[in-house]
Amino acid sequence: MEIDAWANLDITNRKPSGFRTFETPGKDDMQRKPPNDAGDDKNGTAPGGIQALDAALAVLRVFRSFDGPATLSDIAREAGMPPSKVHRYLASFIHAGLAVQRERSGRYDLGPEAAELGVAAISRNNFVVRAAEALEELAETTGQAALLAVWSHSGPTVVRLERGPNLTTTAIGLGSTFPLLDSATGRVFLSYLPRQQVMPRLRLELDRATAAGINWPDLSPNPDSVEALTKRIRRERIAHVDGRFIPGLTAISSAITNWQEEIEVAVTLFGTHRELMEPTSPARTALVEFVSRHSIAPPQQLSNAPGVRAR
Repeated sequence: MEIDAWANLDITNRKPSGFRTFETPGKDDMQRKPPNDAGDDKNGTAPGGIQALDAALAVLRVFRSFDGPATLSDIAREAGMPPSKVHRYLASFIHAGLAVQRERSGRYDLGPEAAELGVAAISRNNFVVRAAEALEELAETTGQAALLAVWSHSGPTVVRLERGPNLTTTAIGLGSTFPLLDSATGRVFLSYLPRQQVMPRLRLELDRATAAGINWPDLSPNPDSVEALTKRIRRERIAHVDGRFIPGLTAISSAITNWQEEIEVAVTLFGTHRELMEPTSPARTALVEFVSRHSIAPPQQLSNAPGVRAR
């Protein structure tokens, strides 16, 4: 994401071919359910909603637990419904383009309209604005200053800053940029951006560090050491520095990621206490939970989520 896209934004405040036709749900299936009437569907019913529609959507959600096309019996088992009932819902999905049935195997899969819905939802997911709306609460909860940064031509660039309840005097402000190697924010971008995107800046910083004889406690200025560092950051979902960028300030940072598990926004907490870097730090836990809520889980995370079984 380029910073230019945010320059003027106030973020403060078809039926597919080759399908088969089946019997569609009748009017008796589409009765509106009373608000307090508990249903027997596995995923429950929305208060005041249409019971059959809630059940149909539950079937549609089952599709994402499969790696590919699935049989009627598999779908029915995962949905906890009789195959005959699921069969009728699938017929409607096919008619709407939300599902397709393979002619040769008879298995079912998501259709083109489902893909278009997903793309539309992703295109409306404004990572920076959504994170900015909750940043003040994160700062208040953790007692730390907090910032959001995006990638620009100048590197990681601050687009939102919350000072937090404890006043921290620092030169960091909107538009400030960070290096890749010796800032928590920069290390997160280094770990989650495609390597070719950061390589020109990375080479420059490595050359400067080598010429100056600089080494860090957890990093040497060579590609192998950088690779080991980025793997650890991705595994732990946290990057940290202990005052080497701005003397006296400790920082931890994590990534809000998109559906390709690439970084959209870095969220950074910083303050004057080294406890911020401790693995058991409440602020660290709050930061990881914050970025998890605002990220789009990649397919492998969805398939490994509780209650979802991959095929």
